[in-house]
Amino acid sequence: MRETNLAIAAGSPLDFSPFLPNLPINGSGARLIAGEGGRMARAEAPAEPLRLHCASLAWSPASGGFPDHATADIYARQLAMRGYNLARLHFVDASLMMGRDRDFDFDPETLDRIHYLMAALKKEGIYWMIDGLTSWSGGYGDIEHRWDPTPGLKLEMHYDEQAFSHWRRLVTSLLAGVNPYTGVAPIRDEALALLILANEGGMEFETVVHGRNGKPHYPEGLRKPLNEWLQRRYSSDAELQQAWGDLQPSESLQSSTIRLPADRYNDTARMRDLQAYFVSAEQALLEKMTEVVHRLGYDGLVSSYNNWTTNQTALTRSRLQAVTMNTYHDWVSGYQSGAKITGESSIGDGAAYLRMAAAARWLGKPFVMSEYDHLFWNPYRYEAGLAVPSYAALQGWDALCRHGHGPIALRYGEPFAHKRAMLPYAIALDPVARAGETLAALLFRRQDVSRARNTIPFLVEGVSDLTGDMQAAEPDGLTFLALVSSIGLQKSEGLRTPYTIGQPRSDGQAENLLRSMKDAGLLASTNRTDPSIGVFESDTRELLFDVAKKTLQVVTPRTEAAAFSSVTAPISLGSLRIIGAEGGGLLAASVTDGAPSLAQSRRILIIYATDARNTGMRFRDAGNRVIDDFGKLPVLIRKGSVSLSLPQRSGSWRLLPVGLDGTVHQPVLQRAGPVDFTLSNDTPFGPTTFFLLELD
Repeated sequence: MRETNLAIAAGSPLDFSPFLPNLPINGSGARLIAGEGGRMARAEAPAEPLRLHCASLAWSPASGGFPDHATADIYARQLAMRGYNLARLHFVDASLMMGRDRDFDFDPETLDRIHYLMAALKKEGIYWMIDGLTSWSGGYGDIEHRWDPTPGLKLEMHYDEQAFSHWRRLVTSLLAGVNPYTGVAPIRDEALALLILANEGGMEFETVVHGRNGKPHYPEGLRKPLNEWLQRRYSSDAELQQAWGDLQPSESLQSSTIRLPADRYNDTARMRDLQAYFVSAEQALLEKMTEVVHRLGYDGLVSSYNNWTTNQTALTRSRLQAVTMNTYHDWVSGYQSGAKITGESSIGDGAAYLRMAAAARWLGKPFVMSEYDHLFWNPYRYEAGLAVPSYAALQGWDALCRHGHGPIALRYGEPFAHKRAMLPYAIALDPVARAGETLAALLFRRQDVSRARNTIPFLVEGVSDLTGDMQAAEPDGLTFLALVSSIGLQKSEGLRTPYTIGQPRSDGQAENLLRSMKDAGLLASTNRTDPSIGVFESDTRELLFDVAKKTLQVVTPRTEAAAFSSVTAPISLGSLRIIGAEGGGLLAASVTDGAPSLAQSRRILIIYATDARNTGMRFRDAGNRVIDDFGKLPVLIRKGSVSLSLPQRSGSWRLLPVGLDGTVHQPVLQRAGPVDFTLSNDTPFGPTTFFLLELD
């Protein structure tokens, strides 16, 4: 990469604000609510659902921290130009407490910068999503590693009043004070669209995060609240023994000596009841936390328990006002030498991370992907820019937030540890991730991809659905239905129709349901879905997913695109035909001139993404899965080319490279006749992922 400036120019092909304008956020009518059908909407227009393209702002000192006032204004404007209308402020508590010795002694300069940034975002029509608690250390002082997991607070909040009081004080201190730049406390500001009460705070998850070899799977602090819950559930030891069958002579309800399961991976009735206790405790805490923020004056949407897609966590989330979910493909443990990935395609595993998220949704409630990514340095990560926004749109989700320190950077070469090279969870410097975020603004927020015609409820009875398996989740063979139609959880309440997934679950239900939908005309008779060979076509006919070929095709009026590991035969989309390609990648063509279709557009943005690495990047293995050294800037893009045509178009046309800052360079091709050419990302002006096709 030759460019260092990453701030896009107003009016450039990458400035989407002319056709994706943000609405002003002022007055109670701008508050986001659960509107008709449970979709997020402004209070003044509950029947008009919004799609929210979210910017993840998970800054730390290592990534530059919160910007000064002048930079915040520029940054907020850049986000608006790129189509963002929601920002998630993440790990704010850690930033405020960095280097502080006393509890709740927020750094005043950081607090001022946060307040100013919130005002700058609001001015640009960008809503906020904020965690009440992100850091495991909360507001405690004298903590050296605030971004590292530490046991205690997140789990203990469920049964220890002192821990809960700490959370309450943290949220009050963070959100209830007046922001001098807006004149109102954030908790009362209509710009606060969603409050995640505690990030990833599930009880089972917390015990796994802090588990260590040689230590009990569950901390002793859980024994007392579990015994109290069991005493309410069972009337006697005899009844408990009948339910469990393994009650030991030393255990008794009356003496509160019932032990925790010794092995979370051993399926038992004892484990089943522990899961039921977790549901009860998490829902009780959710009610307490919600009451706190309501008393502080908040009347917007709340969420929590935003990760893990087990049956237990799904039951907890049934009480949420809005469901949020964090899920990743090829998760990376950190930045240390020796960190590893699988290096596998997400399309090759049927987009499991998306299907898991789809199965976590509760129908009739807003659904937000609060974190997702197909992580660097996975060579197939170009898939995320097409798969996630396309299926999010098909499912009818409300917001997408690709996780990172920040979705954009203003330039390469900033003097911060986490900006000296591309890293996992640092999408701003990765031209492949940035290309995907650009496409997401079109596919998802602009609503180029249509919502599914059908919704398939997965019926839930309640705690009776729990088993002794703490890892039990919706069967993989059923979640593939998310690649065809919208899916989600729904309380059964006696509901029985041919087009639901009932209890007990079995993989065979999917094919039976698809057959019934075709017989009823809910799916076209020509729909190409065939689970036996891993081919899935959406009920809208816009999306075609092929597991074996590792290809995803998207054909809509305003955007046509494909992600492919190779092109062994021409791919005919709608107006666009991909004839061949050098290696795998993502290719998309989108209308940018307001034309109703690609066939009529005279100004088409072409996105072509392959792979990117850092200079001097080294691995410990031949498969490039285990990192040895992340290297440094400048970024290197894998050279690639793709041959394509628009068979229905002819006349005078030209192809112009577009820099990452939106600069339109001189044409690399200029012809009269059929629109048929080979595009290379190695241009005379340096490598790029963007091109402008102009037709006279």
